[in-house]
Amino acid sequence: MRVRTPKVRFGSLTVEMLTLNSTTSLTQPSLSMRLNAQVTVKNTNFGEFKFSESAISIVYRGNVVGSGVIPGSGAGARSTKKLNVTVDVESKKDPFWGRDLNSGRVTVSSHARLEGRVHLFMIVKKKKTGSMNCTMDVDTRTRTVANLNCK
Repeated sequence: MRVRTPKVRFGSLTVEMLTLNSTTSLTQPSLSMRLNAQVTVKNTNFGEFKFSESAISIVYRGNVVGSGVIPGSGAGARSTKKLNVTVDVESKKDPFWGRDLNSGRVTVSSHARLEGRVHLFMIVKKKKTGSMNCTMDVDTRTRTVANLNCK
């Protein structure tokens, strides 16, 4: 029997808090936001997928600007587990922040890896790793997430 890799995706994503600090002639504008995410783990196997606590990171132009924790849990056989995760994002010094914030749309990506085991028939245990790579646009004017695309 073949053991499949679980799929990890965002079920929903909302902006809870968004603060823009205005710029002066000497400083870069900054962004602070909190994202509430529902992470789904889809297990298509005939056994339970148990995974340990993992990190989720938000990346802007190759730099990590935010992180959160996915709690360890398990997805039952042929089911989907929904987990709520809070991610705090703080802007770093980057010359592109100002241009993206002025346009009203910031494009970020997110990455997560869930490492665990699939337990088949309480005898066979296979290691599997589910990963998530998503890109999204955060609209700073309406405080919404648009164009969420996960692979």
